[in-house]
Amino acid sequence: MKLSNILIVVATLLVMEFAVTLFHKYVMHGIGWGWHQSHHLPGKSARWEKNDLYAVVFASATIILFAVGGGTDAPLWWVAFGITLYGLLYSILHDVLIHRRLPLKWQPKNRYLQRLKTAHHLHHAVRTREGAVSFGFLYTPPVEALREELRERKKVP
Repeated sequence: MKLSNILIVVATLLVMEFAVTLFHKYVMHGIGWGWHQSHHLPGKSARWEKNDLYAVVFASATIILFAVGGGTDAPLWWVAFGITLYGLLYSILHDVLIHRRLPLKWQPKNRYLQRLKTAHHLHHAVRTREGAVSFGFLYTPPVEALREELRERKKVP
């Protein structure tokens, strides 16, 4: 693999985190709440939820990028690979580690993974589309800052 391809993949991961944060905050908690709401319901099962339709849409778009990407010699193919890698990381960390959608007993000892898990649980502390915190996934603000933000929002009438 060429260095330029590695740089494209890394850049794609960074852009994806930024794009996913914006998409999550302004689409999934906005006009797309009809699908995403299922993900914020208490007591949901580990089975499919309406929110999973987002993964189908994103995967379909990435498959199209691979198809038109021109093979491994073309930069667009490596962008699609970076998006796929982001999706894989998201699936493992979000669905397996945080939401336990697979029956694994993985308890992270790593401080970064613990922070990621706690920040996502704080995101789910709000069950409505307004007022949530921590919309990113691979980066989260410090947990205490998120807790303080939630406390401040509860004080506002």
